[in-house]
Amino acid sequence: MEADVIIIGAGSMGMAAGYYLARANRKVVLIDSNDPPHTEGSHHGKTRLIRHAYGEGEQYVPMALRAQELWLELERDSGRKVFHQTGVLNIGTPESDFLKNVFRSAETYSLPTEKLSSKEVNDRWSGFRLPDGLVACFEKNSGVLMSEEAIRAYRELAEQQDAALLMNTRVQKLQTDGDCISVTAGGTLITGKKLIITAGKGTNSVLQLLGRQLPLQPMRTHVSWFEADTELYRPDIFPAWAYDDGDSGFYGFPDIEGAGLKIGNHQAGSPVLPEEKLKPFGAVPGDGKDVSDFLSLHMGVDPILRTAQVCTYTDSPDGDFIIDQLPGYGNVIVACGFSGHGFKFASVVGEILMELTICGRTSLDITGFAACRFD
Repeated sequence: MEADVIIIGAGSMGMAAGYYLARANRKVVLIDSNDPPHTEGSHHGKTRLIRHAYGEGEQYVPMALRAQELWLELERDSGRKVFHQTGVLNIGTPESDFLKNVFRSAETYSLPTEKLSSKEVNDRWSGFRLPDGLVACFEKNSGVLMSEEAIRAYRELAEQQDAALLMNTRVQKLQTDGDCISVTAGGTLITGKKLIITAGKGTNSVLQLLGRQLPLQPMRTHVSWFEADTELYRPDIFPAWAYDDGDSGFYGFPDIEGAGLKIGNHQAGSPVLPEEKLKPFGAVPGDGKDVSDFLSLHMGVDPILRTAQVCTYTDSPDGDFIIDQLPGYGNVIVACGFSGHGFKFASVVGEILMELTICGRTSLDITGFAACRFD
């Protein structure tokens, strides 16, 4: 089998890249050890936040704004509901670096936001019970992405553009002579000119076939859904939100499609091996207690658990992404280390990977994501 571009890992970033490359008339083969969307990676759980005023650093804002444009384009082109404009409420202490970055990025990029006290938040959204001393930034144009629907949309559109998908297929061999890529997967030999590796927690398992490794740490984490009063928490009246007080980082969603009130702890998690099967929710002592306590204290909710799921973060040492040519390999591009805040950028990362593959440069500045920063 021959291709212009081979993509190993057809989840969030890989499926988006596959579509944009196929739309640009490149012959694409996508390989995945599962069958996306699935529950073994980082994209399941129905929903993800998209924030524009970005607490992780204002360098992400141009990417977030372009990602938003591409998500709306995907929704139009696929006919699938991908985005809910619920707005996002960013909450924290005045001293929180996260919230300082939110306000700074909103000012730098003239984003439409409101600064609110805890009392103003509680008065506007009766589903909150924020204590005194907290402040918030509300951004009305942000909201919620339907993560699995987005991957289904990209997959359908990629296949319509004649991208080939090899699902439930593991890579056994990988070689390059600098001009040609050879991948053996599931007993099939695929040859191509360029290779993109977007394999999430399995990235180093793929890279070891080239004798390379990147400083990545997969982490087991979880999200929970609780019983909710639909009169308080339905998405047309209650925002998605993120909370950071410098010591903890929670995030949550309104009750979308009757799923319940979803909440997670961005800073909770335990290291796992790349090929390790994740222990189910409840198998680790303390699973869920942190989010239950948060709901009681900050939202006045009696935390009746409806369901919960475990998932994976793949962390880089500094929490920032790695999007770059693999050092020493001119025809291998790697995108990884999304550190639990990457899904909102999957659309624009797909576009960036397409640009790197075809043009060797990008329209957005990704110099901060260079792999060599860890050398």
